[in-house]
Amino acid sequence: MSPDSARSVVVVAELRQGELAPVTWELLACARRIAPAAGLALYAVVLGQAVQEAAGRLAAAGAAVTALQGPGLALYNGQAWREVLAQALPSLRPAIVLAAHTTQGLDFAPGLAVRLGAACLTGVERVAVQDGRLLFGRPAWHSKAVAQYAAAAPLSVLTVQPGAFAAEAPAADQAAGSLEVRPAAPLAGSVRFLGLRRAAEQSADLTQAQVVVAAGRGIGKPENLALVQRLAACFSSAAVAGSRPVCDAGWLDYSRQVGITGATVSPQLYIACGISGARQHTAGMQGAGFIVAISLDPQAAIFNLADLCIVEDLTLFIPAFLAECTSAPA
Repeated sequence: MSPDSARSVVVVAELRQGELAPVTWELLACARRIAPAAGLALYAVVLGQAVQEAAGRLAAAGAAVTALQGPGLALYNGQAWREVLAQALPSLRPAIVLAAHTTQGLDFAPGLAVRLGAACLTGVERVAVQDGRLLFGRPAWHSKAVAQYAAAAPLSVLTVQPGAFAAEAPAADQAAGSLEVRPAAPLAGSVRFLGLRRAAEQSADLTQAQVVVAAGRGIGKPENLALVQRLAACFSSAAVAGSRPVCDAGWLDYSRQVGITGATVSPQLYIACGISGARQHTAGMQGAGFIVAISLDPQAAIFNLADLCIVEDLTLFIPAFLAECTSAPA
C-alpha cells in the first residue's frame, strides 16, 4: 500500500551505536496492533549516517522503511532529528507517529509534534479500540490507574514506554517491506555535538546478583538505606539498587539505578522497598523470578506486579524480619 492510497502509522527507529535498539522492535509491535485496527499502512523511519543495514532489518520484518541518512545525522541531535523528520514525514501521510519513551524520544517528540501541528501523548502503555476509536492508555495517579485518551487531531505523535509491548518475531510467511534511502542534510542549528561521555559501568554485582533489594522514595529518608543494606546482607549474591528518585536525590549512586534510564536486572528474587511501581522503574526489573514488594500504600502499582505484597511500614517490617532471621536456628 502506497502513501498515496492510505494514511499510515510511522515508527521512528532508535539506534544505539548504529544498531537497532530493542525498543524499536517493541514500537513495531505496537504499530502492528494499531495499523489493522485503524486501517493504516505501516512505515518505519531510520535516521543516521549509514543506516541501510539497520533499515534493511526492519524492512525484512515487513515494514515499509525510509532511511534518512547523511553526515549531519552521524550522532543524535534532537534539533536535527526534529528538522529532518518534520520535512520527511508528510510524504508518508502519517496519522500516528511512534517514538520511544526514552531520553532520546522525549527530547525530539514534543518539538516534532509542534512542527507537524500534531497532538502529543507521552508514556503510552496500552492500545485499545472502543466504538471504532483508537484509545491510548498511560499511567495516572502514580501508576495506580490507567487513563485512556483518544486523538482529537488528525495527526498524533506518541511516545511508547519500553517494555509495554512485547517484541514480536515476524510471521514465517511475512513478506519483506520496501526500502527507500533518502539523503538528509539538516541545517546548522543552535545545538552542536560536543562528544560522548560514558557513565560509570553498572556494578557487576548489581547486574549479576541473584537477589536485588531496591530502595524507593517510600523509604522516607537516606538514613533508612541502612535497613535496606542490612536486608540485602541476609542473602548471598545480593546487591542494593534504587529507583530514579532515590538516585536523583543522591541517596544512591546512579550506577545503582534500575529502570528505563538505569540498569535492567533479572535476579531470582527482587525485593522492592518503598517503590511505587511506576513503569520507568518496573521496565528494568519485571524479568525477576520472584518479586516481593513492601509499601505502606495498599494501592501501590508495584503490587500489581509483585508475587508477595507486604502492606507495612518498612522501618517496622525489616527490623522484625531481621530479628526473625537472627533468631532462627541454622
